[in-house]
Formats: sequence, structure tokens, C-alpha cells
Amino acid sequence: MRDITRKINTHRTALAKALVRVSPATIDLIKENKTPKPDTLQTARVAGIQAAKNTSQIIPYCHPLPLTYAKVDFVMDEDTIEVMCEVKAIYRTGVEMEALTGASVAALTVYDMLKAVDDLLEIESVRLIKKTGGKSSFKRKAEDKRRAVVLVLSDSVARGEAEDVSGKLIVERLKAEGLELVEYKVLPDDETVLFPFVRKCADELKVDIVITTGGTGVSPRDTTPEAISRLLEKELPGVTETIRAYGQERNPYSMLSRSTAGVRGKTVIISLPGSTGGVEDGMDAVFPAIFHTFAMLAGECHSARNKKEVRPNS
Repeated sequence: MRDITRKINTHRTALAKALVRVSPATIDLIKENKTPKPDTLQTARVAGIQAAKNTSQIIPYCHPLPLTYAKVDFVMDEDTIEVMCEVKAIYRTGVEMEALTGASVAALTVYDMLKAVDDLLEIESVRLIKKTGGKSSFKRKAEDKRRAVVLVLSDSVARGEAEDVSGKLIVERLKAEGLELVEYKVLPDDETVLFPFVRKCADELKVDIVITTGGTGVSPRDTTPEAISRLLEKELPGVTETIRAYGQERNPYSMLSRSTAGVRGKTVIISLPGSTGGVEDGMDAVFPAIFHTFAMLAGECHSARNKKEVRPNS
């Protein structure tokens, strides 16, 4: 199976449709419940829901999913039966296969229930109508160009005694997310150096996001949260809650991180731990959803609400 360990849980939905071609006389038999095997559609409905819930037992590489909703409906025309299967889950991977499996098995059940009375019976198609959820639903706009600064806080790296790994991981991830790197800098664990540098990034360079790594622990030299907190005009506690919650599922030491996040002007500032695992977890936890902050800072969300447009919850 594909490794989905590092993915985040999101609300996933999918809708699939199967089309069964029948003769007009068969439609009448179904409506009058006079088919050799009675209750055709109700039986197919139960079969489809059961199949959706057990997709991983039918399709080898599908992950077992905790479905929170499964529904199968039918629309009959003169000579067709549309089978609609909708499923929902809050999980790390999509549910389109569950919807397709549910629609397929429901259609096959219809076929089995009617094959004795209809020589024209045919399953014409099975296709995905729509799906939502996952990172693809929260991606930034392609034209939305953002500028970033990465700051590494480490006495040993600043003295040349160790090589930076965490900062470079952030740089690679930001580039993969389409951000322009304005500066990558290594500083010692010193609040008097950190404070003016980050303030310059926000007030003078006016970058969109500053991400720091290091100095979020509890040792005497770990002062990053104190420095960042004095700079913030608005805190983003949900960001740090998400970072710690995501990390805690993977490493019990995550509870000791004092990561801080917030906004100064129109600059988002996030402080991540110094460990590579903490950085990887933090970046996985906040991207790409953090891009929605920029829309909020620009007032776009209020405009969308006034126009009654559908938008992500904020």
C-alpha cells in the first residue's frame, strides 16, 4: 500500500455513478415489485453500502477506512437505472474507491436481480462524479506568489561546529510549495539577534512568511518563543496546536515543544523545533492550509462572505 503516515486527516467525500441499461418492461416490473427476486433496489442499496464499507477487502491496495457515511440512491428512467453512491470519511486518504466500489456492486446486484427477465441488461458505465478533501482541496492559487525567509537558530551551526539540516528541509519544502526564498540565514540562539532580524523581515522586507527552526525547547538558550511573542500583533494558537497534535501522534517528545505562531503586519511567523523530525512534522501539519492566512490578511474572505461564495472555514 502507499505510505500515508505523514498525511493529515481531512474531511473526504466522493460521489460515484453507475448506469444500468434495461428494457422499459423491466422498469415496470421493478416499480410493481414483480421481479423474480423481489425488492431489487433495496437489496442493491444494502449491497452497495456494504461493499463501500469493505472496499479494502476487495481492492488489494486500498487502505481500510473508517467511513462516517455511505448512501446509495437510484434514479429510474424509461430504460435506465442510475446508481449513485456517496461516501464520507475523516481520514488521511481519499474515498473515491469506496464510492466507485459501492456504485459498482450496487449495479452488479441490480444486474443479478434482473438477469432472469431482461436479455438487454447491461452495465454501461461506472465513473467518479466528484471528490473533495485532502491537500488538493486546499492548494494555493498558482498565481499567488509568496516570499519567504528561513531562519536557523543554533549556536553550534553558527560557530561552524555542526551542519544545518532542519533549515535546508524547510527551504526545500517551501520551494516545493511554490514560494520564493528571499533569505536563508543562520543565527546563534540569542534573543537580541533574533528579534531585530525577524522585525526587519516583517516591517522592511515585508515578506509573506518567516519560518524559524530551533530554540523552542526548555534549555537556558531556548528563547525563540519569547522573542517571537514580543513581535506578534496577533497570535495563531491553532497553528501551534496543530503542529503539536500532529507531532504527538508520531513522537511523544512533541509535547515539550514551545513552537509559536502569529502575524505581524501581513507577515506570518512560525517557529518550529530544531530537530529534523520536528521540522518535517511541522511543515506537514501546516502546509498547504497556511496559505489561507494570506487570503484572510488581504480581506478576501470577507469579500467572499459578502458575495455568499463558498469558502473554507476560517
